[in-house]
Amino acid sequence: MRKHFSQFIDKILIYYKMKNGKPDFDPKIVAMLCTYCAYTAADMAGSMRLQYPHNVRVVKLTCTGRIDIIHILKTLQAGADAIMVGG
Repeated sequence: MRKHFSQFIDKILIYYKMKNGKPDFDPKIVAMLCTYCAYTAADMAGSMRLQYPHNVRVVKLTCTGRIDIIHILKTLQAGADAIMVGG
């Protein structure tokens, strides 16, 4: 999970101009995670003291299958630059 999550973040940062080795833009990323799958993995990673970037906000959902396009659009409208759906 950690490896794939890091690759996801890296791909997003590639699109932004790098300045002095740091991104010129710090994207706000919302991770919508399923309670029984991806959230459990993220919780276990936290128990192991693994860290993820400060600009990622985790939203725990009962099931990612219930996400509607309106949830995605409202999240983007609220200021998110990227959304990751993990199920």
